[in-house]
Parts: sequence; C-alpha cells; structure tokens
Amino acid sequence: MYAAKEISVFDIIGPNMIGPSSSHTAGALRIARLAKNMVKSSIKQVKFILYGSFAETYQGHGTDHALVAGMLGFDTEDYRIKESFEYAKEAGLHYIFETNSTKQDIHPNTVDIIITNENNEETTVTGVSIGGGRAVIKKINGVDIDLSGDYHTLVIRHKDLPGVVAGVTNVLSQFDINIAFMKLYRENKGTIAYSIIETDQPINEDVIGKIEEFQSVFDAFLIEKL
Repeated sequence: MYAAKEISVFDIIGPNMIGPSSSHTAGALRIARLAKNMVKSSIKQVKFILYGSFAETYQGHGTDHALVAGMLGFDTEDYRIKESFEYAKEAGLHYIFETNSTKQDIHPNTVDIIITNENNEETTVTGVSIGGGRAVIKKINGVDIDLSGDYHTLVIRHKDLPGVVAGVTNVLSQFDINIAFMKLYRENKGTIAYSIIETDQPINEDVIGKIEEFQSVFDAFLIEKL
C-alpha cells in the first residue's frame, strides 16, 4: 500500500493564463519572475535569448509579453500581461529579444535571461517551461541548478568552503524554519557554490541578514513561492 501522489488541477490544465498556451505563456512568465527574484537591485535592462519552439512562435503565442510581464512581477492571471510592453516602458525597463535556431541539444521551451542591474552587474539565468504552466530554472551564471519555485526558497551564493552549509542550517534552525529540500551546486571545487534551500515556512529578511554576515557568503536572496 502506498500513498497516492496529490495532483493539482494546475498540473492537468495549467493556470488560467491569458494567452493560447500555458507552456509558452504561463511557463515563460514563471521563468522570468523567478529570474527577477535573483537580482536584488533595480533592473535596468534584460535580454531574452529564445530557443526551440520559443524562438519559432514567441510573438504569436505571447511568450514575449509573458516574459516581460514576469520581469515586472506580474502573476499568470494579471490582466496587464497583454500590455506588458507599455508597463515596462513606464517602469524604465529596457528589453531585447533574440532567437537562436542553431543550438539543438536543448529543451524546446528554453530561454536565457541576461539581466543588467543599475550597477551594470549581469546575472544570467536559464529557464525551461515544462508544461502545464510550470517552469524550472536550470542555470544561474553558468552553474547547473534545479529550482522550480514550488517552495519558499533561499538561494545563497558563497565560497565552496567547509562550514558554510552548517552555518546556514544553524541560522534556519534558530528561526524555527524547517528545510524541505537542500541542494548544493558549484562551478568547480573550492570556487563559487550555490546552496538552494526549499522550506516549509516563509523566510524573512532577518534570516537573510544573518546569513550574509558570514564572510564566506557573497549574497543570499529569497525566491517567492509561485
């Protein structure tokens, strides 16, 4: 006897998204919204590089509007999605779309998002729309990861040194935060690593402040549960 897996209606039909395809609209919006949360300071410009079917149909299916809407923080049922270009203009957000039809060994609904903040610092995020309005972030700044936004998530960029993870988990324990999943990804041994911690409870800014006190931590940021 085993427990049946709970299936959300969104896994079957996707969210009530404005647009013809949940993969090309809701999934795309989720990717951009997750990427936005990985940049703390104001975003000045964003470049979207689209692959596969995203590249072929992004204008007709509204993927372009959905991506910009996600960068503005809209959700999948926001009536403003269709006019997201105008809202981006009002917000001073510059955006560029490029297509790549040569790279074949890639999921058909893939987008690279290159974000430039007000300090001209770049963050590159690769996301994949996997169907039913769901999305997964597969890379941050070239480092392979796996992040869905299905949980309250803490992302920490730190030196790949002993004791960092133990210190972080101790801080979470002090705030009575239960860890659901924890994964560590790194560029190379002893260089930069990303710890991704998914929790059952929301995480507040006090936790971030405590974690960023560690000398080995470059920065930490929250990914809202979508």
